[in-house]
Amino acid sequence: MASRDNYRFLQIVDAITSINQKVNLLGVVVEISIPKQSKGTDCFCAVKIIDESYSSPGISVNVFAENMEKLPHVESAGDIIQLSQVVMRTRGREVYALFSKQFSSFALFEGKYGTNFTPYQASQNFRPRDQDTKFIMGLRKWSVDHQLDRGTNESLSLENIRVGERLNLMCKVLHACEVTENEWMIFVWDGTDTPPVTIQTKLEDELKNPIPLQLESFPLSREILCTFPAVGTVLRIIADQGNERLGLHLLKSGRWVNFVNVVCELHAGLWRGLLMPFTKLRYLPNEDPFVLQSQRHYDERVASKWARMPLSSFPWCSDITETDYEDVPFVTLMDILTYPEVSYVCCHFFFFSPFHCQN
Repeated sequence: MASRDNYRFLQIVDAITSINQKVNLLGVVVEISIPKQSKGTDCFCAVKIIDESYSSPGISVNVFAENMEKLPHVESAGDIIQLSQVVMRTRGREVYALFSKQFSSFALFEGKYGTNFTPYQASQNFRPRDQDTKFIMGLRKWSVDHQLDRGTNESLSLENIRVGERLNLMCKVLHACEVTENEWMIFVWDGTDTPPVTIQTKLEDELKNPIPLQLESFPLSREILCTFPAVGTVLRIIADQGNERLGLHLLKSGRWVNFVNVVCELHAGLWRGLLMPFTKLRYLPNEDPFVLQSQRHYDERVASKWARMPLSSFPWCSDITETDYEDVPFVTLMDILTYPEVSYVCCHFFFFSPFHCQN
């Protein structure tokens, strides 16, 4: 049986033939599931890994721990995980590795551009060896020339979301909070605007039962709002997983993430995303081309006199919109809410399409 080291590691292609055996693996992390409470007392997450012997589709490592803090907290897709004494199992045609909290161990290292051989996270029973360094170096070297698979679906920006489909969304996590007991909401952004929404309602109904301005029960504090960008839609994402307890509090604000297989819908006239049981996460490095492009696009919008207008209004807003101050640049509602000298704002806007007007 081929192996990198007679004592230490098996390549994945060899591990998948070692059913019911304990093996040691070294792999590149592709994605990770959202941590959640298992049906018992443990916490669980699934880590998908690859190596040079098995770069597609990779295998899943099912990790169990006493609490969510002891699960692997992967900083970025492409980081390296070292696994010791995991058991190879099968479920139907799928082969996976099972991490036991009793005897397995793990360590996480920086990916292809890393120079440090000290793990940034390790389980309590992890025992490093000096000779492990050469294997980590080898995997980093292979990763430089290997493009991580972004999944079967195209990764989209918020301006391209669609209702009811499984989508891969690349966006920045701005904030996560518990909006009601055991219900968390994630606020994400990428500098673009979600598609405009047509709301069929009557004016008299709107006056009696106005459409909500936000999905959360209580508005965020102004202190939090001031940390949000002034341009681009802030999309709310909630969990659609029944009563499962998810580790959304572990999401890292300020990090760019690829949400794999998230579903979007319209609720009360507003866009929102749903985390499904099959949704996975991929933290993106700051040097990812999509991250750099999104930041450049946002900087250009902020610097422009007119680009703060919704992207759907280009090349220009409707002629029905008129102002006496044509030279005054556009601002967004977020500009107003976060302006230092503003202490209170109450706004409710009605938009009418001349094509839907009736006598």
